[in-house]
Amino acid sequence: MENAAGGGDVLLVCEHASHWIPPQYADLGVSEADRQRHIAWDIGAAALARGLARRLDARLVLSGVSRLVIDCNRPLGAPSSIPLRSEDTDIPGNAGLTAAEIAFRQCAYFEPFRALVAGVIAARRPAMLVGVHSFTPVFRGVARPWHAGVLYADASALGERLVAGLRADPALVVGANEPYRIEAEEDFTVPIHGDANGIPAVLLEVRQDLLADAAGIEAWAARLAPLLETPVAF
Repeated sequence: MENAAGGGDVLLVCEHASHWIPPQYADLGVSEADRQRHIAWDIGAAALARGLARRLDARLVLSGVSRLVIDCNRPLGAPSSIPLRSEDTDIPGNAGLTAAEIAFRQCAYFEPFRALVAGVIAARRPAMLVGVHSFTPVFRGVARPWHAGVLYADASALGERLVAGLRADPALVVGANEPYRIEAEEDFTVPIHGDANGIPAVLLEVRQDLLADAAGIEAWAARLAPLLETPVAF
């Protein structure tokens, strides 16, 4: 948790902030190069989230473990919660897990993150909930045209406003529910912490090559922050 006393109306969440794998897992059998890739974390997302938190005086909750150990934005039991394969890369350390090991990861890594987000919401209900993510410029050989995307389900008013705000810059290609979309079987933050609580909730996706350095991160924080300053009705 960062900026716990922040007075802003936005709650920021970064579910894929870290590529850290606890030592007992021997890197899950994944190479150092692969542990630096998108399969292990959202590159640049934590820095962007911190930049937004500073500008918005927002509370920020960041995950502390790689999504290869357990994904904090996936429902428990979903195949992608503890992936056997991510994109085109096998994750040997996730093969053949016992029920006890699965339960341990859920209790040790997923549940504390879930409970922290829920507790922050209960302590002071935010006007909106924003998950901060990044995506790869190329996915399985196909180039992605978007500079950024806004993902939403029930919070269409917020989602559409953010898309329109970003598209006001004619130089940007902005996806509405692209390059992903919110699905109850594959998402946790928006459906559970947001929609189920009646809190307008979105995930912001920025292409990773645009967050490759401090200047790019600050430019995107400066672009996004003003769009998040005005609450919307659910």
